[in-house]
Amino acid sequence: MMNSGGFGSDNHHTLPMAEINTTPMVDVMLVLLVIFIITAPLLTHTVKIDLPQTASQPDQEKPDTITLSINGEGKLFWNDVSFTNTELATRLATASQKKPQPELYLRADKTTNYQQLASLMSAAQTAGIKKLGFVIEPNKKE
Repeated sequence: MMNSGGFGSDNHHTLPMAEINTTPMVDVMLVLLVIFIITAPLLTHTVKIDLPQTASQPDQEKPDTITLSINGEGKLFWNDVSFTNTELATRLATASQKKPQPELYLRADKTTNYQQLASLMSAAQTAGIKKLGFVIEPNKKE
């Protein structure tokens, strides 16, 4: 009977080769190494430029903050000082004209009607207030 497959005369089955042929990988790595060696000096080339110098200082002035509070009955407080609804537009307009413009923090009672809050925000926007924030108390863990 004729032997099929393999070089030997034994009748054992041949196992697949368990080694990885690294020769193509080494060839590719050597080509990449040569490319990097050639291109590396080109990447370090710099152009000398005489840049202009500035003498300005960053603006360290922080804007003031205004706390506009409203309680459950609808009474308004400007930095904890009570005032009437008729003075609101003039106070907001005066605050919006200051340079830098102060930040307006809106603080409301839990029982305050949403319509009152919406009218305060609308009045601030109409007056030209750019920064409006809300003051809340965080939930307390028990």
